[in-house]
Amino acid sequence: MTRENIKKLCLIRFFCEKTFEMKLIEYLCNRKNQIDMKVTIIGAGNMGGAIARGLAKGHMVKVADITVSDPSVPILQSLKKDYPEMAVTGNNAEAVRDAELIIVAVKPWLMQSVLSGLTWRKEQVLVSVAAGVTFEQLVEFTGNIGMTMFRLIPNTAISQLESMTLIASYKATPEQEELLLGLFNEMGLAMLVPESQMGAATAVTSCGIAYVLKYIQAAMQAGVEMGLYPKDAQRMVAQSVKGAAALILENDTHPAVEIDKVTTPGGITIKGLNELEHAGFTSAIVKAMKASR
Repeated sequence: MTRENIKKLCLIRFFCEKTFEMKLIEYLCNRKNQIDMKVTIIGAGNMGGAIARGLAKGHMVKVADITVSDPSVPILQSLKKDYPEMAVTGNNAEAVRDAELIIVAVKPWLMQSVLSGLTWRKEQVLVSVAAGVTFEQLVEFTGNIGMTMFRLIPNTAISQLESMTLIASYKATPEQEELLLGLFNEMGLAMLVPESQMGAATAVTSCGIAYVLKYIQAAMQAGVEMGLYPKDAQRMVAQSVKGAAALILENDTHPAVEIDKVTTPGGITIKGLNELEHAGFTSAIVKAMKASR
């Protein structure tokens, strides 16, 4: 048999017996193409619904390949209205039967009953969006069949496709990790972290967004006291926070460097910064983050 014939036979076998792993590699080689992958989302509340909408808005997964399962008929009807091609159901077992990637976005105390009530296949990939539920627990809940798993912690900005999403992996290949990063980078910024750092990283991101919002609220109050209309103050502060984040993310710089650029000697900014420090601003943020861990 000639080398050319062997090559042709290998190609035929590749396309006839293409595994999920091969699909990932194929996608990574040509990111302009959608990946042929069945995705199921169990739980369509605030987080699960936002993930479903984010995936539908992205380019990596076909809307027709997304199935959402939830007991709430109105929630499912809303998704179906916005995305007619998306499959919806109230039957979790039906939803996961043919799925390759299953995202479970239910409350932590419901994870055991939801996962243990389903039949799993080793080749499926499970993504848990339940804070505090460890891989050890997920393995137990799914029957210890050796499947690949991810823990996922987005924050509420995922509804605006601006989440800081944390991802930890278990028995995952580099290609699978790349896939998850790709999916959730379309909904903001995603980062791989070891499971041991999930608590600290969650305090900084998922809880941290509330502390940023608290700053916005306080700055608005100051603006109102100084004579600004509340809506005007809100827009001013929110845009300032957005701009500060853009400086850090887009320039890969350090906050101290950007602070130095606006603190002229004897100026008004340094006076305000010193007041923040006298009031324990930095210490309060550190204590809040550590308390949330």
